[in-house]
Amino acid sequence: MSFSHLDHDTLSQWQDSGAAHEVVDIRDPMSFSQGHIPGSYHLDNTSVGDFVERTPQDSTVVVVCYHGHSSQQAALWLAGQGFEKVYSLDGGFTHWQHHHPEQVVRNGEAGPQ
Repeated sequence: MSFSHLDHDTLSQWQDSGAAHEVVDIRDPMSFSQGHIPGSYHLDNTSVGDFVERTPQDSTVVVVCYHGHSSQQAALWLAGQGFEKVYSLDGGFTHWQHHHPEQVVRNGEAGPQ
């Protein structure tokens, strides 16, 4: 019942290669709508039940927050729910958008949410 840390370059490779993974973003709704990692799912108190219910526990789950701190607690919680491969994104979305600006969906752009 634990999680691992994931660096941005590895997540970028996963995104580019189409490797199976779920990205969950725990930032506030306004921050999420202003920019998020393509394919990410906004996870909050109202959506977490649905996510846990619909997502197979053997899925690879990457938790994203602002700077990589809060995501560690959320990743630990998801691991406690039975998810086997849970990661906290080091540096969070702030680091991601600085190093991978081409891989950010911004408000008004098409992309899964």
